[in-house]
This record gives sequence, structure tokens and C-alpha cells, in this order.
Amino acid sequence: MHHMFENLLWLPQPSQDFAQQVTDAINGSDLKELAKFSLDESQLRRLYKKKLLLKTKKDDLLPLTDMTIGLISNATTNLVVPALVGSALRFGISLQVVEAEFNQIAQEAFSPDSSFLKQNFSTILVAIDYRGFPLKPCPGNKELARQNVQDCLAYVASVIEALRAKTGAQIILQNIALPVETLSGSYEGRLSGSLTWLISELNGKLDTLISDDTILLDISGLASNIGLTDWHDPTIWNMAKLPFSPRYLPIYSEYICRILAARLGKSRRCLILDLDNTLWGGVIGDDGIEGILIGNGDPTAEAYLHIQQTALNLRERGIVLAISSKNEESTALLPFKNHPDMLLREEHFAAFQANWSDKASNIRAISEMLSLGLESIVFLDDNPAERMQVRLELPEVAVPELPDDPALYVRTLIAAGYFEAITYSQEDSKRASFYQENIKRTRILSESSNLDEYLKSLDMEITFSEFDVTGRARIAQLISKSNQFNLTTKRYNEKDVKELEENPLFYTNQIRLKDTFGDNGMISVVICKKNLDTWEIDTWLMSCRVLSRKVELAVLQNILMEAKNQGVSKLIGVYSPTARNVIVKHHYEKLGFVKVSGESVIETWELNIANYVHQNIPMKLNNVI
Repeated sequence: MHHMFENLLWLPQPSQDFAQQVTDAINGSDLKELAKFSLDESQLRRLYKKKLLLKTKKDDLLPLTDMTIGLISNATTNLVVPALVGSALRFGISLQVVEAEFNQIAQEAFSPDSSFLKQNFSTILVAIDYRGFPLKPCPGNKELARQNVQDCLAYVASVIEALRAKTGAQIILQNIALPVETLSGSYEGRLSGSLTWLISELNGKLDTLISDDTILLDISGLASNIGLTDWHDPTIWNMAKLPFSPRYLPIYSEYICRILAARLGKSRRCLILDLDNTLWGGVIGDDGIEGILIGNGDPTAEAYLHIQQTALNLRERGIVLAISSKNEESTALLPFKNHPDMLLREEHFAAFQANWSDKASNIRAISEMLSLGLESIVFLDDNPAERMQVRLELPEVAVPELPDDPALYVRTLIAAGYFEAITYSQEDSKRASFYQENIKRTRILSESSNLDEYLKSLDMEITFSEFDVTGRARIAQLISKSNQFNLTTKRYNEKDVKELEENPLFYTNQIRLKDTFGDNGMISVVICKKNLDTWEIDTWLMSCRVLSRKVELAVLQNILMEAKNQGVSKLIGVYSPTARNVIVKHHYEKLGFVKVSGESVIETWELNIANYVHQNIPMKLNNVI
């Protein structure tokens, strides 16, 4: 199924007048919408040129997020850049790529005159094809072969370290696609010192270089999915020194952009599923529970079983599941309650919307119910008309195109890469449960007539602690993903978080919350820059799952207590508005801060610590710092 990757078949096809639409585009929003289609290399290049034109004319590229990356390779990269920049638009990124000269890896990494020195990179992609490593086949000589692998590993490690020291950028390290030709046939992979053996061993060792500062780009896996014979084009290599067929420039660029987007917290976190002909074959309202297809023994029924198993696997990885179906709720629930072959059950879903409203309205309701932005959602539906309606009404929601054969639904969903991860914490595995527990809290609140009594009934317990190695991955993840309750939307990776841990000029706080329904995990992160008599809130973010529970008040009072102990008289907060953090526009005002400047877009607020009157908080406080 290599054409799935070549043509990005999960994306809808562009319109016939795509070229004219690009010509007519006037801003970043237009470019982002045009990039959402299945585009070939030529169409991506057209978008790239239009983006350059708009930037040259200083036209507004909002709401795109600016990002500058470096690209260093032993291969030609000037063919990659247009596809990369065009693909980045799909993820809402205005990308600038600074290329190293062709095959100048060592020179750029180690030279004191490196062109990368003066650049402000967030990321550098190190893309070395197998031809760029000092690989020396020595069939049968295991000792020499192992030394060769170690030499190659030491080389790439030194390149990474030198680039990081020069720029401070995070590194994306590309692993190696195996060559097609095997001189010893099936024995090639077992023959110590053969080229295949050397590359396979080196790929395994490259994993040891992955850290807070280095992310792996799995091109070996991509090439295997496509097929090595299709991936490698020796004629193109000889002519243009491009290490793969240009047909795969769109998917190669897509793979890179998924990682860049994940660094910005743009990976999806919720999968909303249709029911009829999506989770089972047939229509439950017409065919009844005995007539739907699900289970073993029938190829079509087994395809739907595979979909359900994949949804369960995603849930275990932390993806929140929900249902949006045009059905009577009681009828829609029957298979979940009574069908013996169903893998998914009612308790696996954080939200269940089965009614006769349109799908877009139901998805909006689920988004609000879960306090998850629409840009966090993927919607899976077999019906092309429903998919089109959701795309038109809710362009932020990812809606994959699905083939006619349900056996290919899972392959299409996973190939789309919506749930790209660059880190994983234990709290990720619990995220689905967090959201389901939050629905229970919301239900109790809606039935309560007294907010204070409701909060007291939750029996909340909040814990404060400084940044540490145990929480580091989750802290960085929250900082990268939180957009709605994030006052400055600054981004820090794990390396940055580690430096903040060790810097005495910063106050750091990771906040966790438990209540009667369970453990909410880490729900807030605070970073304050310490000045002589003032502290400036550099970062304050919270999970929207805990809004309206006075957690922000508890966090503020904890900051004030520590600041006062250190002789600080004033706390300064900054609100930098974005399209997604409107919910915190009045955050500082509600907490008693006074606005001192706001003529520009960015607002500055101050709180006199001596004048602040502490309030009662409906929760137990632990490890107050």
C-alpha cells in the first residue's frame, strides 16, 4: 500500500482550481487551509513560493507560529525545503529553513566559522543517509565490524554535541533506511560486517543518543512501510544526490513536521468515533444487535474488531475516546452493554453523544464537556458527507479520509500520524481516566446548588513541589501542550526545564491534585523569575480540567507565601494574548492584580504582596513551598 504514503490518502483531494486559490491567498489562515489537502511536490512548492511572497510583502501570516530550523545532510536539501515549508503550513507553522552547504556536516558542526553560529534555531535536523557514514563492510569480521559501528556512533554523537553547543537547539536525528541490494540474500542481516548488518546495528545504537535534547526521526520505519525498492531511486541519487525518490518528498516532510508540531503541543489528544459502519458493520437502528457485524469468523466483522482494538490501544496510551453518532442513545448503547464480541464498552468513553443533532454540533459539545480544544480532536467516520460537514463547520478538527474497505481504516488512521509523541510519561497512560473522572465532577456540579459545598465535597488535596528529575518530562510536556490556560505561551523543552531546576534565580513549582474521584496528576506549572524585590511570573499554566475549583487561588497564595518569605514586595504577571488563551484574559484581574500597562497587545499586571488578604481554600495543602 505504498501509494497511501505517496499520496497522503488520509487527506482530502485539493480542488481543481487549487493553483488559483494559492494565487488568491492573502494571509496565513488561507495558506493553512490550502495545506490541509493531499498535495504533491509541485503543489507544496507553489505554497512555499506564495508564503515567501507574503512574507516579503510583510503581509500578515497570523495565526501561523514562527519557527526556524537548521538542516544539515550529506545529501541535497534544496529539493526538500519547499516541501518542508509547504507541509509545515498544515500544522500552523510558518517555517524558515537554514540549509548547510551540501555534504558539509563536519565543517558546519566543528568549524569556528560555521554558518549556524549566528542563527536562532529551535531545532536542527541531522539527516545523514547511509552514504554519509564511514561505513566499511568487512563480512565475517565481527570485531572489526563492531568497532566500525562504534566509530560511526562516535562521529554522529560528536556532530550532535558540537551543533548543540554552538546553537543550543534541540536535535532531530534521522536514522538510516537500509539499502535494497543484499549481497548474501537472506543471510545478509546475520552476516557480521555486511552493509545491512552494520546499518541495522548502527540504527540500534542511535537510539542510545536519544535524550531530552535529541529526538529520533524514524526514516528507517517510513522506508520499510513504503518499501525499500520504491524508496530508493539510484538514478535520482546519481543525478541529484537525493537519497530517496522525489515522489516521497511530501511524506518525508510530513514526518518531520509532525515532530515539529508535537514540540509545540499540536499532537491530537482525543479520538471521537462514529458508530454505524465505523465501530461495527451495519446500522444498529435497522439491523438490531443481532444483525451488526463485529467479532471473529467473518473478514468484515474482524476488520471492525481491529478498529475497536486500536481504539483501546490508543486509550491505554492516553488518547481520550468519545462517541458522536446519529442514533437514539438507548439504541446506540445496546452493543456496548449486550454484544458479547464488543471490545469497547461504555466505560471506555469520556463522552457519549448519540442523538439526531449534526455531528459538528455534537463534537462542539464534546469539546466543551471535556475542556479540550477542537484542535486536539480527531473524528473518525465512514460517511463522506458527514466528514465534509465536520471539515466545513470545524476546520480545526482532523477528519481523515477513509477508504471503502474497513480493513484499511486502522492503517489509514495510524498512517496519518495525528497522535505523534516525542515523550511519554506515566500520566499520559492515565489521561483518558482523568477526563472521565472530570465528567463525573462536572455532573455533580450541575446537580449542586452551592459551589462551595460542591468543592468541599470533592475532598481535594493539592501538592506543591519544586521542579525535579521525576516530573521533568511531564513538566516539559505540559508547557509544550497547554494553550488555553497559558498566560504567556512560552515553550520550554526538557533541557530548558532541567536548567530551570538548577538555576537559583528562578522559583519553580509543579502542582498535583487529588480528590474523591481519583488522582488528577500534575495539573499546573509555575515559573517565576526572581528579582531583588519583585518576582515576575514567567510561566503559569493549568490543565483546563481543574478550572472553577479555586486551584489558581491556591497556587497564587503558595507563590505569595514563598515570595514574602524571601522579602519580595511585588508580584508581576504578564498576559500575552493568543487566539487560544482567551479564557485567561481576566485571570490576573480576578486574583486582585492591578493592570499597570496594556497599551500594546501584551498586558502587565502587579500585585502588592503586603496588601494581599489570604482567602480560605477548599482543599488540603501539602508540601507548601
